[in-house]
Amino acid sequence: MPFGKYEGRLLIDLPEPYVVWFANEGFPDGELGKMLAIVYEVKVNGLEYLFKPLLK
Repeated sequence: MPFGKYEGRLLIDLPEPYVVWFANEGFPDGELGKMLAIVYEVKVNGLEYLFKPLLK
């Protein structure tokens, strides 16, 4: 995450309530917004486990 309370964290590591807040308020424009929308879908559907092998 490039800004805010969670600056420096991987997007997949953001807390779900924070990502849901972005979904309700509107994702930022550009690539970051697209990536946050994808992370939202991953988290809402419980697919975080798919990223575990990539993080090792």
